[in-house]
Amino acid sequence: MSEEFLNQDVRYVKGVGEKRADVWADAHGVRTVRDLLHFYPRRYLDRTTVTPVGRLQESPDPVTVVGTVQSTSVVPGKNQKRFELILQGEQGGRMKCTWFQGVWWVRKAFEEGDQVAFHGKVEKYGRWFSMTHPDFDTLNDEGALLDTGRIVPLYPGGEAMSNVGLTSRSVRRILYTLFKEHGLKLKETLPDWMVETYDLMEGRVALRAIHFPKSQAELADAKRRLKFEELFYIQLLLAQMRQEQEEVAGPAFEDPDEHTRTFVREVLPFELTGAQKRSLRQVIEDTQSGVQMNRLLQGDVGSGKTVVAVAAMMHAYDSGYQSAFMAPTELLAEQHYQNLTEYLRPMGLMPHLLVGGQPKSEREAILKDLKEGRAPVAVGTHALIQDEVEFNNLGLAVVDEQHRFGVAQRAEMFEKGTQPHMLLMTATPIPRSLAMTLYGDLDVSKIDEMPPGRKPVETRLRAEKRRGEVYAFLRDRLEQGEQAYVVYPLVEESEKMDLKDAESGAEDLQEQFPDFTVGLAHGQLPSDQTEQTMQRFKAGEIDILVATTVIEVGVDVPNATVMMIEHAERFGLSQLHQLRGRVGRSDQQSYCILMAGYKRSQEAKQRLQAMVRTNDGFEISETDLQIRGAGDFFGTRQSGMPDLKIADITEDTEILEDARDAAFTLVEQDPHLRADEHEHLRHRYEDSYAEHGLGFARVG
Repeated sequence: MSEEFLNQDVRYVKGVGEKRADVWADAHGVRTVRDLLHFYPRRYLDRTTVTPVGRLQESPDPVTVVGTVQSTSVVPGKNQKRFELILQGEQGGRMKCTWFQGVWWVRKAFEEGDQVAFHGKVEKYGRWFSMTHPDFDTLNDEGALLDTGRIVPLYPGGEAMSNVGLTSRSVRRILYTLFKEHGLKLKETLPDWMVETYDLMEGRVALRAIHFPKSQAELADAKRRLKFEELFYIQLLLAQMRQEQEEVAGPAFEDPDEHTRTFVREVLPFELTGAQKRSLRQVIEDTQSGVQMNRLLQGDVGSGKTVVAVAAMMHAYDSGYQSAFMAPTELLAEQHYQNLTEYLRPMGLMPHLLVGGQPKSEREAILKDLKEGRAPVAVGTHALIQDEVEFNNLGLAVVDEQHRFGVAQRAEMFEKGTQPHMLLMTATPIPRSLAMTLYGDLDVSKIDEMPPGRKPVETRLRAEKRRGEVYAFLRDRLEQGEQAYVVYPLVEESEKMDLKDAESGAEDLQEQFPDFTVGLAHGQLPSDQTEQTMQRFKAGEIDILVATTVIEVGVDVPNATVMMIEHAERFGLSQLHQLRGRVGRSDQQSYCILMAGYKRSQEAKQRLQAMVRTNDGFEISETDLQIRGAGDFFGTRQSGMPDLKIADITEDTEILEDARDAAFTLVEQDPHLRADEHEHLRHRYEDSYAEHGLGFARVG
C-alpha cells in the first residue's frame, strides 16, 4: 500500500463518503486512510468476558452484559428528568440502566427489541442491579458474530457519529472491506533486524489483528507491536534531536577555577550532598565538552538545586562567560536575586536583577552592564529574553521551574548569546517513563538527597471532628515563635460546594487566634498586594498566612513549620507535595496537616495515603502518574508530544525501553535513515512524526 494511498482522504474509502468523513474528522481526528487503520477499538466483546445478567453482583470494576431492550421510559424528577431502560438478559435476569444527562439523545438511541451490549460499574438500588451512564453498543443483526465466539471490536462513538450511521457495526464493515481489498498491500515499516530483535508481529498482521483478532493471544501480540511502533517513532524523534544537539557547538568552559572553588569550599556553610556533587560534576563535564549542554536538573523543593546552579554560574564566570537565571515570576526572581547576592558578595561579585517596573535609568544602566560584559550574572523573569536585552558573552542560561515557561520562551533564551549552555531546573520530580518520553533528548541529573540537618516533614491526615485538636497544636507552634500556612482550594464560597473559602477562613482564624496576625494571599488580589503580604510573612510580621495555591511555588520562609491544607481531598497529589515543600526549610521539625472530608473518591484516598506514606518526591510522582495517567500528568498537554493512541507509558514501560533502545541504535547506525532497508520507515516518520521535532522538548 503506497504512502499516497495511506495519505488519501478517508471520504474516498468505500462506505464512508463526505458527510461521514467530516464527522469522523471532527469527532476523532480520522482524516486519512492511515488514520482509519489506526482508529483502534476502545474495547472488545468476547463471549468469555460477558457477565450473564442473572449473575450480576456489585463490583468496583466495570463489566460487560448483553441482552435485549425490554422497555424504555423518561421519568420525571424533582429537579431533572432521567431516562431508564430495562434490559432482559439472554439467559434470564433483568437490569436497569439510567441516564441523567443527554436524556433525549439516549432515548432516540434505543428501541424495544434491540440487542445491546452495556459496559459499566454495577450497583444495587433496592431490588435492581443498575448501571448509571454506561457505555453501550447496539448489536442488532450480529447474533451470528457473537454466537460463533468471535472477539468483536467496539469503537469510539458519540451522538454525532450515530447521527451519520457510524456505529461500531458500520465501522467494522468499512474496515473489513478495506482489509479485504488492500490489506495485503500494506508494507512493513520497521526493518527486519528490528522485528527479529524485539520479537514483533508483522506490521500488516498486527493492524488486521487489532481490528479482527482471531484469539486473545493474537490480540495481545498485535497490541504489543502497535504500542512498540507508536513509542518507537517518538523515541526516534528524540534520538534525532539528541544527535542534532551533539552537533551544536557550545562554549567550551575551562577547568573550574578560583570562584568555583571558593564558592563550594568557603562561601557555602555546608558540604554538598553526594547527589549535588554528582550533578555538578555532570554539568561541568557538559560545559567543558565543546558541545552545547541541554541538561534537566530535577529534585524536590529544598534539595539544593539552586546551589548547583550557582556553582555552575561561577564555573562560567571563571571561564570568561556571563550567566542568566530566569524565574517564572517577579517574586521568585527577587528571591533568587537576594539568595545569589548573599552567595556572590563574599567573592566581590554582584548579580543584576532585571524585572518589569524598574525605573528607566536603573534599567538602562543594567542593560548597558549586560551588553558591555560588566554583569557576570543576570537574574530576571521573561524580561531577560526581550529583544532589547543583549549579553556580551552569555555562556550559561539557568531556567527555574522550567515547566512554567512556554517552549517558545525557552527557545528565545536559547537564541541569546552564542548557543549558551542550558540548565533547566524543576522541583516537580518526573517519573522515569515520562522523562524518557518528554525529556528523552535531554540529559537528566537527579538530586535525590536532602541537605544534612533537614528533618523530614511529618504529615498527618485529620478529619473535621479533630479540628479542635489541630488548632491546639497550631497554637502551640505559634507560641513557640513559629509560623504557619493555611491553604484553601477556593477563594470565594461556592453555592454548590460546601467548602470554606480562603477569605472566610482568614476571618475564622483571626477569631480563633486573636493574639496572632493573620494574612491573606490569593490569585484574585492585585499581584503587588499578594507579593507585599508574602514579604511580610517572610519578615515575620504575619504569623498565619491564609492562601490558595498561589504559594505553591513561593518565597522561602524557614521559620514556617506548619502547612495546614483544608479540603486536602480536592488537591492533586503533585500539588499537595509542592505545598508540603513550603515547610521543612530549616533544621526545625515541620508538619503538614491534611484536613479532609469523609466523602473521598478512591483516587483521593490514594493521594492522601501516598502523602502520609512518603516524603520522597520521586515516589510521589510515580504514584501520581499511576493515578492520573500520562495524558493529564504535568506538562504532557503542553509539550507538543504526539498523542498516544494505543500505548500507555504508565503501563508499557518495558515496551518503551525496547522502543527507545531500538530508536537510538537505529540513529547510531543510520543517522539520516538513508539506507534502503529504512526507506518505508523514513517515509512513515517524515509523514507523521518529524513535524513534531520543532519545539517538542527542544529546550525542556
